[in-house]
Amino acid sequence: MNELSILITISVILFLSPYCSKLLRIPIAPIEILLGVVAGYYGWVSEYFLFDLIAEVGFFYLMFLAGAEVNLRILGTIDKNIIRQGLAYISLLYILSFAFVSIMELSLLTITVLPLLSIGLILPLYKEYGKNEPWLNIAMFVGIMGELVSIALLTFSGAMLEFGAGVELYKAIAYLIGFIILTVLIFQGLKVLFWWYPELKILLMPHHDKDEKDIRLSMALFIVMIAVMIYLQLEVAFGAFIAGTFIATFFEHKKELPHKLSSFGFGFLVPIFFIHVGSTLPIEALQIDGVLQNALMITAAMIGVRQIAAIAFWRYLGPTKSSLFALAHSMPLTLLIAVATIGYKSLTIDQYMYYAMILASLLEVIISMLGIKLIVSLSEKFKKIKN
Repeated sequence: MNELSILITISVILFLSPYCSKLLRIPIAPIEILLGVVAGYYGWVSEYFLFDLIAEVGFFYLMFLAGAEVNLRILGTIDKNIIRQGLAYISLLYILSFAFVSIMELSLLTITVLPLLSIGLILPLYKEYGKNEPWLNIAMFVGIMGELVSIALLTFSGAMLEFGAGVELYKAIAYLIGFIILTVLIFQGLKVLFWWYPELKILLMPHHDKDEKDIRLSMALFIVMIAVMIYLQLEVAFGAFIAGTFIATFFEHKKELPHKLSSFGFGFLVPIFFIHVGSTLPIEALQIDGVLQNALMITAAMIGVRQIAAIAFWRYLGPTKSSLFALAHSMPLTLLIAVATIGYKSLTIDQYMYYAMILASLLEVIISMLGIKLIVSLSEKFKKIKN
């Protein structure tokens, strides 16, 4: 009955969430998370290995789709001012986070938590607001820079807490550096190969293909990269993202491919991930003294430091779009959950702080998505009144 309940509940949420989103005028991702919270509270969904597995694959696929939006050749033409402002923004995030943790006398692990950046949930914003919004495109580019830093720190922190300052720590760092170097070399090698033999692209992904070779190659890259990251014990989401960038960078002639990939992802795998995230929040944890207060503090701090740091983009985007840019970065959902899990297992944080971080990861998504919706809506109304 447990398996049947999970299957039926997921199917109902998959079907109803777009209608609920339209009715309530709320982006679909928070709706799916909230419906997951309700389903988990009433026991309609619970821990089950297939549900957990598909949800995890859904997150990896979301990161893969995010990578498929990033053509590294185009990134090479990015204005140098944006790169400098992005570095200033990331630096401010860490400085402000260190200051906040020092003043509040929080756990040192919180210094890793507050500046976390992830682009995973920026992709649903593209679905909502399109690809022509400057604040969203810059948020994606700067998010990539920040996520590289976040994943490096997550790898270092995880190895440090699990193994201590020993051989295993240096091995994890060496694997990460080696993987990045190897990825750069492969990209450069493929660039040269396809420049000399451009027909290889068409051979691998024909324009007219009844066997769906483009989808098959994409999935093969996706799975192989996951396997490599598991073997190296590195952050799998990072590998999924890199696999997506291969597709966007070297097979740009397949204009319809990103749409084909995202249709499957946002129609099935990604919603299951959001439902699962909502279902994992233990409502009873809210009754534990200090959990809600700490969750609100973490949420306010993570959103607040990004809003302040986004001053770096005021000259380029203006205050309103800089605020949207900061909100787009205020949803490092799975990275925050990963850090909380690492801290709890290593006894660096206690149970109530663990629950507070899990709750904060959900609150950030809901508040940020709704905040973006509200600011965009008010901006459009203001423009109409002005005109």
